[in-house]
Amino acid sequence: MDVMRGLEGEGSGAVLPGMENLMLHFTPYGEDWSKLPVIVSGEGCYITDDKGNSYVDGLAGLFTTQVGHGRAEIADVAAAQMKELGFFPNWSFQHPRSLELAGKVAEIAPGDLNTAFFVSSGSEAVETAIKLARQYHRANGEPTRHKFISRKIAYHGTTLGALSVTGLPDFKVPFEPLVPGFYHVDNTAQSPEGAAEAIEEAIQFGPPEQVAAVIIEPVQNAGGCLVPPPEYWRKVREICDRYGVLLVSDAVISAFGRLGEWFGVERFGVTPDMSTFAKGATSGYSPMGGVVASDRIARTLSDNAPMFMHGSTFGGHPVSSAVALESIRIIERENLLQNVHSLEGHFGDELSRMAEGHPIVREVRGLGFFWAVELKPERPDGTPLDEDEYKRYFKGVLSRALMENGLICRFDDKDEPVIQYSPALIADRELLSRIAEITDKALSELERELGYRG
Repeated sequence: MDVMRGLEGEGSGAVLPGMENLMLHFTPYGEDWSKLPVIVSGEGCYITDDKGNSYVDGLAGLFTTQVGHGRAEIADVAAAQMKELGFFPNWSFQHPRSLELAGKVAEIAPGDLNTAFFVSSGSEAVETAIKLARQYHRANGEPTRHKFISRKIAYHGTTLGALSVTGLPDFKVPFEPLVPGFYHVDNTAQSPEGAAEAIEEAIQFGPPEQVAAVIIEPVQNAGGCLVPPPEYWRKVREICDRYGVLLVSDAVISAFGRLGEWFGVERFGVTPDMSTFAKGATSGYSPMGGVVASDRIARTLSDNAPMFMHGSTFGGHPVSSAVALESIRIIERENLLQNVHSLEGHFGDELSRMAEGHPIVREVRGLGFFWAVELKPERPDGTPLDEDEYKRYFKGVLSRALMENGLICRFDDKDEPVIQYSPALIADRELLSRIAEITDKALSELERELGYRG
């Protein structure tokens, strides 16, 4: 499918029915929402808007559509499940699809992570991990363990508990006061040599008998694909074991193949006590999230607590469970984990070669099909851009150039400005090269506007 160039205007441009009624997620009120693209269809690694413009979906929706858009086999499975059993809860009942999915998650999860609890989103998954950690320690005879340690800049979700774990102060201000007992330490970009030690210091300060868990992502998303040093995860595992603290891998983005493994953390040779998941679990075709916990956690609760005091009406939804199972089957059948491993080097090389011609690029980094290009928010002479200039050039010129050339990706500036990419796991060499090519054109336009080029 060819990528069409030159959008008609800057999006739809017309007020469609419902535009005055829909509140968008994380979208500034200052933008003209009527000019935002209206996406009407998708096929493979491409999406199409209501004007007929086609784009490379370089973000897989939102780190989500692992097997690509338009998979008829997933639609067929969902329809068949709706006809058989459209809905029934997992509250005091079971149904075949959630049982089957729980067994499959246990099979593919690392180590002894064998017990799955299903919800409907990543934020709910993190919320579940928080509650499970606290109730586990209470059931284990250590009720004072209620504090959590996570990393600065890290994003873990929007519900109040997940937002408390999140290390982005600006995201919290409208909703304060949040849940107490959450502390944040340097991430691996802020302190490459001492990030693990910062976690130990925070536990010691806790004091240790009050710390329930450390929650970190295999590769931190916010800040731009922060790949940890080789020994980081092993050190954190040893620290948590030393102090009796649970280690939670937040794999909402990293799981189901994004890093070339089922849960992402496998790349670092460590088994956590729990892992969250969501997004790619169903390739986005239906809402699904969850936590998979170790045998020790599951056994301690079953032996010492009346029940896990938590639930979700739609958790383990039969249709979502059926969709997740089919998405996993596609990943297995089409060897998509191997595809990520085989092509991650090509993807990184293409982005790095592209970056060599752009003085505005500071760094290219990533793993699997999860990459970022970090930029310098400055003029050629090193003068920093002021707030208005930054908005005009980076959020205006750059973002528009990427889209006008046919690429949906993510410009993020929670820390330093980065362009992020996470294409579907079905992406081939040609598509990955195309992502780098479009980025090259967009950066050239940005540099011309800033005076890097004549």
